[in-house]
Amino acid sequence: MSENFELLAQKIYNIVGPEENIVSIEHCMTRLRLNLKNLDTINIEKLKEVDGVLGAIKSNSELHIIIGPGKVNKVYEKFSKIVNSDSKDKVKIGIDNGKKLKQELKKKNATPFKLGLKKLSNIFIPLIPAFIACGLVTAILNIVLKVNPSLSTGPFIGLLKVAGNAVFFGLNLFVGVNAAKEFGGSPMLGGVMAAVISHPDLAKISLFGKPLVPARGGIIAVLLVVFFASFIEKKTRKIVPSTLDLFLTPLIVILVSTFVAILILQPLGGVISESIGLATKTAIEKGGAFTGFLLGGTFLPLVMTGLHQGLTPIHADLLSSTGLNPLLPILAMAGAGQVGASIAVYFKSKNDRLKKTVASSLLVGIMGVGEPLIYGVTLPLGKPFIGACIGGAFGGSAQALLSVSATSMGLSGLPLAATTNKILMYIIGLLVSYIAGFIATTLLGFEDPEN
Repeated sequence: MSENFELLAQKIYNIVGPEENIVSIEHCMTRLRLNLKNLDTINIEKLKEVDGVLGAIKSNSELHIIIGPGKVNKVYEKFSKIVNSDSKDKVKIGIDNGKKLKQELKKKNATPFKLGLKKLSNIFIPLIPAFIACGLVTAILNIVLKVNPSLSTGPFIGLLKVAGNAVFFGLNLFVGVNAAKEFGGSPMLGGVMAAVISHPDLAKISLFGKPLVPARGGIIAVLLVVFFASFIEKKTRKIVPSTLDLFLTPLIVILVSTFVAILILQPLGGVISESIGLATKTAIEKGGAFTGFLLGGTFLPLVMTGLHQGLTPIHADLLSSTGLNPLLPILAMAGAGQVGASIAVYFKSKNDRLKKTVASSLLVGIMGVGEPLIYGVTLPLGKPFIGACIGGAFGGSAQALLSVSATSMGLSGLPLAATTNKILMYIIGLLVSYIAGFIATTLLGFEDPEN
């Protein structure tokens, strides 16, 4: 039975509208994100009662309506049409006023730290589908070749190896382009500077008696170099005559940035990147189960505050430099703890609506999308959220103890198993999280809402 996304969009609009109240509409993987003039007047509880809405929260100046992956983009399309169905003049006024209000709200809620995290998020989130796709291709290949190693020399397998590795081959360039967009520079100049410090011919050049190392510093070096290049570009455009801007500005940016990048920024990025890699590896290897317990247990609060975005470049850099990411399987256990906690809620609760919310969100939770369970089940109930954190802690401890690493980023839950170096061990850790989250929530209990 197909879902009526237009009806769902209309029901949401009936609560958050009229059109004049809606400043902007955006969406991510699971949420419809609305910037509203009068956020405080919205009846959140009434919104949660809408069939198809898995949860709703106020975040700074935004209203986040959790709908779930695969559905939210369709609701977004229908909702946008409803909002813009009034006269063109009215829409134009709404856009103009909305831009002004959005800028005011951004200034009000912006801090350098929050803005920095937002920029990092905007740089790396567009890359996640590529990491997922390439990681799964590589994972499938690894399984096939374990079953039949003789296939490794075939041209078809060779092409799939190239496809699976493609995201890493072009990673620095992708990051360079996205970073320049965020830093206010020209995207292609950002890509060029990323190419400069990644170029294989750097190995043929020696400075101060030492050969240069192509792509040293990985993602961290790219971010430093592109930030500098964008800064130079913006400053140069202010002093170069407009008639010469097209020719002179890019030339100055490339010449100045190349030498600063090679002499200063790439070596600095190398030190930072190597330090992060060593610190992560040492913490997990030496700290073992304790480190995994701490990371797995605290990741959900990080997600709640948005601080988890700061870990994204670390994930990418670990993959870029070593090909393995031991951090991701540990952190993914936080979502698994949610699943266990939510199952406990389902069996203990007598509230039909709550049980329905759990049932509708559980599958996507198992598949690694935890927001519907966080905002629709465990967080509103309080103690189950603590139970989920406990589940994540025990699962994270298991992943660290079993030395599980992933070859991707962006994946979580059960699908992540396919991209790990130890599939069976990862699944064992996943089950530990489920069971620990279930037991912890059962023991902690919760106040069952009335029907």
